Amino acid sequence: MLRLGVNIDHVATIRNARGTPWPDPLRAARIAEAAGADGITAHLREDRRHISDADIDALMANLTLPLNLEMAATAEMQAIALRHRPHAVCIVPEKREERTTEGGLDVAGNESMLADFIAPLREAGCRVSLFIGHDPAQIEAAARIGAAVVELHTGAYCDYDTEGRLADRDAELAGLVQGARLADSLGLEVHAGHGLTFDTVGPVGAIPQVKELNIGHFLISESVFVGLGEAIREMRRCMDMARQE
Repeated sequence: MLRLGVNIDHVATIRNARGTPWPDPLRAARIAEAAGADGITAHLREDRRHISDADIDALMANLTLPLNLEMAATAEMQAIALRHRPHAVCIVPEKREERTTEGGLDVAGNESMLADFIAPLREAGCRVSLFIGHDPAQIEAAARIGAAVVELHTGAYCDYDTEGRLADRDAELAGLVQGARLADSLGLEVHAGHGLTFDTVGPVGAIPQVKELNIGHFLISESVFVGLGEAIREMRRCMDMARQE
């Protein structure tokens, strides 16, 4: 069964816009669980633009679903992860000026640093994932440094679909398919995410090597109109259909 991880970052974005306690990311996580999510993802950014340290404290203390903590490869974030020991840690590239994560991690160019960075996390029992593009060099480097999981960046595929660039979209999807096959052959579990919607999730969800999708912004956006639980249930339905076709 294809797993769904629900990213609750942008519940916190809305809360922080007014500086109130509402909406509460923990409440969103509980709704997600009731609606069929398999895990919760939260990105603790260096600038704390959405998820806060207090959110991570609350999620770790109260969640019954596994928590996937997204974070940059910094000493501060490593210390936080080692203190909390979440189920999974996903290392992502991070720039203060970006609105969202713009691309995959350069594992091949930073093998030694990343190998040293993830070693204590692995020893602490965290399942380490690397958020990367489908470039074979990045996938092979992820396997060499001992990551358990790679999460393939689907942002370009989704952007091309939105822009109507169908040839580029199809080429990007083909790259994701090949990347998933390579990662699986190297013993890596394959996840995917970024920018996925009801319209774009099917072809990615149909890739047999992909075991989990992490989806956030679209679900929080759709929840404004139909409610978070209904948005998640519809995404779950789309994912299940992709596996049946």
